[in-house]
Amino acid sequence: MAITIAAESPLQDDVRAMIAELNALLRPLSPPQFQFQMTAEQMAGDETTVFVARDGHSAVVGMGSLKTHDAKLGEIKRMFTAPCVRGTGVGRLILGAIEDRARGTRLERLVLETGSTRGFEPAWRIYERAGYTQCGAVLDYPDSAYNRFYEKKL
Repeated sequence: MAITIAAESPLQDDVRAMIAELNALLRPLSPPQFQFQMTAEQMAGDETTVFVARDGHSAVVGMGSLKTHDAKLGEIKRMFTAPCVRGTGVGRLILGAIEDRARGTRLERLVLETGSTRGFEPAWRIYERAGYTQCGAVLDYPDSAYNRFYEKKL
């Protein structure tokens, strides 16, 4: 299956559907006060670049975002792949596109917040295999038993 990854608007119906699918998956995994989801409208802001993975039939099969906080720091948000492509490397490709954009804009460090409960193991693996290391709470996220934080220097 040929996969293409490109920066796209999150305001498209098919991308909105993927955001809804991600939210539905995350909702039961941790309390709402420890979930920090961006809406499609928030993802459409100037400080965020959304990368969309599409299969050979142009269906959305994954997404991830780079939110720039300042000239040196970027944050990875809303990483998700459809069940039909999990384990095929699509997540790694999206993460690579995010990192390429971050390097191209001369960011020095990427951080992210993800869940720390059962069900998030695939996310941990993709980040750890890409060289991210666990760190303390980042940005203005609270430190809690429901969140895990990663960073990578570029």
